[in-house]
Amino acid sequence: MRFEAFETRARALWEEIPESYRAGVDGLIVMREACAHPTLADVYTLGECQTESYPSEFGGPDTTRSSVVLYYGSFWRLARQDPEFDWEGELWETLTHELQHHLESLATEDSLEGVDYAADENFKRGQGDAFEPLFFRSGEALGAGWYRIEDEYFLELGLPEPGKPVEFQWQGETYAVPVPTSPPDVLFLEIDDLTERPVVLTLVLVRAQRLGERLRRMLGGRPLESATVSAVASRVAAPEPADE
Repeated sequence: MRFEAFETRARALWEEIPESYRAGVDGLIVMREACAHPTLADVYTLGECQTESYPSEFGGPDTTRSSVVLYYGSFWRLARQDPEFDWEGELWETLTHELQHHLESLATEDSLEGVDYAADENFKRGQGDAFEPLFFRSGEALGAGWYRIEDEYFLELGLPEPGKPVEFQWQGETYAVPVPTSPPDVLFLEIDDLTERPVVLTLVLVRAQRLGERLRRMLGGRPLESATVSAVASRVAAPEPADE
């Protein structure tokens, strides 16, 4: 997909999102360049939500403004790696995901923001106590779904089709991990064989939700169900070069 078609489709999808959900977002910015991860090969940021709180004597949602940014070059590079890359699906998921960050910035209390909160919730998860399943998003954002909380790296991915493994990249190699049947809304897959303590690698498989479902959950609807399981990754061999 060329840049002009990408930008046109992105803005059309943006307009399909109800205006009430876009309140406080100053606009959609579409950049030509890619946003590559500084250290992880073949990892790109598709989009981001740039949020600022403007000074006001009346603190509230009206003082929090955001812009949603899309990186066309990142989409293009990922499409070159995957012949079945779904441009429209990835566009919609990225738009709603970044808008979700804005909505959460409006709904989250100051005391629940930042890496300290994420570390506390991750500790609760390790202890088997109740925790907020999407806590990892408050960790250090590394781009393209990667987050770091202390010595643990989290990679957020969508759930694959039933019966299929989930694939991911780590240090320039592609790996696959089987997914349990009937996974919950948020499944933490702790990969046991690719790192040495204290470094921990955890895949977070998040069931896709419509924007309205996300908003209702934030306003007190059904909480997300979660589970943590250990997993072993298998390296996916690179395809053999075609004969000329």
